[in-house]
Amino acid sequence: MSEWYFEYEIQVNRPGLLGDIASLLGMLRVNIVTINGVDESRRGMLLMAEKEESIQRFITIVSTMENIHVTKFRQPKIRDRLAVRHGHYIPRDVDEKNTFRFVRDELGILVDFMAELFKKDGHKLIGIRGMPRVGKTESVVAASVCANKKWIFLSSTMIKQTIRNKLIGDEYNNNNIFILDGALTQRANDEGHLRLVREIMSTPTIKVVEHPDVFVKLSDYKIEDFDYIIELRHDPNEEITYDMMLKNQMMSQSDQFGGFNF
Repeated sequence: MSEWYFEYEIQVNRPGLLGDIASLLGMLRVNIVTINGVDESRRGMLLMAEKEESIQRFITIVSTMENIHVTKFRQPKIRDRLAVRHGHYIPRDVDEKNTFRFVRDELGILVDFMAELFKKDGHKLIGIRGMPRVGKTESVVAASVCANKKWIFLSSTMIKQTIRNKLIGDEYNNNNIFILDGALTQRANDEGHLRLVREIMSTPTIKVVEHPDVFVKLSDYKIEDFDYIIELRHDPNEEITYDMMLKNQMMSQSDQFGGFNF
């Protein structure tokens, strides 16, 4: 069985248009797995067929229909599956194709998106940008649960400041999701913690780095090393800045650890 994503733009929204397309698929023995509107004038479908010949015959015929314009026909990508599931596409940066943008009202879509990334084993480096209390860490944890993966905090400020300098037992597992706060890690006066981070970063696992721009400033990594960059905002116009966050974090760390030598 092969799976395909088919999307079309409606040119003339006449009665029975969807029925005609569904009937054509039925005659060609192609199953509709999921269908949904992905824009005001577009519909997307996940299709499945036993024979690729049936799919090719379908696209040949449907491309000649005057009332629709075929916009996508391909093996489904993560964004295609989520578009059909949630009814719209995840915005992506025009220049940086691996940067995806969300707002807080779309946390459900964000969790689904990251869960799909987490389900695929192997090395993956994911950065997530966003202001404090926008839901970054909570979304990563929820996505780990959805993907049935165990999450490990290397550094975090989710409940209290967490700085790990060693792992124990099954925490050393390439199937786990490793989460670190890039700003907190790069200001940790703990060589054991930094050694652990270097070790985990070199293993073929999934790593999620909050505040990746701060992390790369004081490490050997570059933004280009990240496979995905996710931006999460309270609203689409919110500016993501680090000055106040770093100032507050440094003051908090100074109180806890007795100050730093930079």
